[in-house]
Amino acid sequence: MNMKRLRLGQKLWLAIGAAVVATLAFSFGLLNYFYRTVYMKEVERTLIAEGTSLARDYRGGAVTEAYRRQIEWYDEKSTATILLIDNPRELSACFPFPVHYDALVSGRDRETLLAGKPVVKTGYEKRFGRRVMAVVVPLLDGKRLEGAIYLYLPLADVQEATKRAAAAFWPLAAIFAAALLVVGRRMVRQMTEPLQAMEQAAERMAEGRYEADIPVRSDDEIGRLAEAFNQMADAIAKEDERKREFLANVSHELRTPLSYMKGYSEALLAGLAKTKEEEKAYLRLIHRETERMERLVRDLLDLARLEGQSVPLERAPVAFAQVIEDVIATYEPIASQKRIELACELDYDIIVNGDADRLEQVVRNLLDNAIRYTPEGGAVTVRLSRLSEAEGELVIQDTGKGIPKDQLPLLGQRFFRVDRARTRKEGGTGLGLAIVKQIVSLHDGAIWFDSDLGRGMTVFVRLPLVREEE
Repeated sequence: MNMKRLRLGQKLWLAIGAAVVATLAFSFGLLNYFYRTVYMKEVERTLIAEGTSLARDYRGGAVTEAYRRQIEWYDEKSTATILLIDNPRELSACFPFPVHYDALVSGRDRETLLAGKPVVKTGYEKRFGRRVMAVVVPLLDGKRLEGAIYLYLPLADVQEATKRAAAAFWPLAAIFAAALLVVGRRMVRQMTEPLQAMEQAAERMAEGRYEADIPVRSDDEIGRLAEAFNQMADAIAKEDERKREFLANVSHELRTPLSYMKGYSEALLAGLAKTKEEEKAYLRLIHRETERMERLVRDLLDLARLEGQSVPLERAPVAFAQVIEDVIATYEPIASQKRIELACELDYDIIVNGDADRLEQVVRNLLDNAIRYTPEGGAVTVRLSRLSEAEGELVIQDTGKGIPKDQLPLLGQRFFRVDRARTRKEGGTGLGLAIVKQIVSLHDGAIWFDSDLGRGMTVFVRLPLVREEE
């Protein structure tokens, strides 16, 4: 089976199955280890301790009858079988399981006994049908082996306990494995279903269908990934819609002046202008539409560069009040023509670390909008003040018609217009505020709007200032 071709759910199932088998095998092996090894060590330690304790009462020389009775008395009290051997050559006959004589009394075992250390033997006895552990503790008279104390204990308890444990372990293990598989199935489904839905949604998105409704069933990484995927799909769908709207708006904005230019140029070529004045009027209209197209293309290029940050800001300390004052001076004739009162309150101590040309573009676009949408006899107020040592605020307020509050979040989107017909008539491209927002953002500032239908518009721009210690 090729693991690379398996689906994630199948891989998880294989991993869970392998984990269950490995866990059960390890648990049983560990249980068997404790019963067979730890318990046997404890039995060995106990037998050696009993034999060594009895051997301490041996005083040397021939084994006395009193010492033999003492051993026999202790044998009756102990759970192990204890024998006193006064002839070391008889040891092999005392083992309940086959042990070769030479293997016990010669070589390493004999050296061990002569060194005063016990010898431990474990073997299988067919008559008992079980393993038996035997311990031989030497009785030394100087360096002479006079006898030995022999202790042995059947290890039936160990095997029977292991069998009983296995009999109880495997049914419980089967129940545990079944429960683990049920839980694992739910976990695998919970993990893989959102991923499969994301895969299908990604395939649909590759075909241009951006809707996605991935089920969010948990608050873990998978759930948050599904939620993020839904948000991404929604953002892509909105961006695609904005792209389509953007292309439609650009096409519409270019089509209108092109239609004028085509119509009037055809009229000139056809000789429909009867007088020089009429011919100049046609040329002026063509020139006006050319300027509109030029302004649209310039704004689009500016916005693209600002959004892509392909034109870095040339930052320097800028006297912001002076920039505002210069822009206001260029708009005073327009304001006077519309009988608009243009007032300003400027703090000339405010220094902004920014690009002077881009900051002028911000003020120019905002002031242009304010004057354009303020009716004759209205007022436009410009204020520049210091909010703190680190921040200044520019406020431009007009007495125009304003916009509904629910449309305030839309301000700054490309080609957004509250009244498309009115804005086109007055020459706006719908890109000015989008450019302003990008410039303010690049200066680490903030911009927001306050308005209500019928009571004008107020624009707030906050920018970081150059501190005195800088």
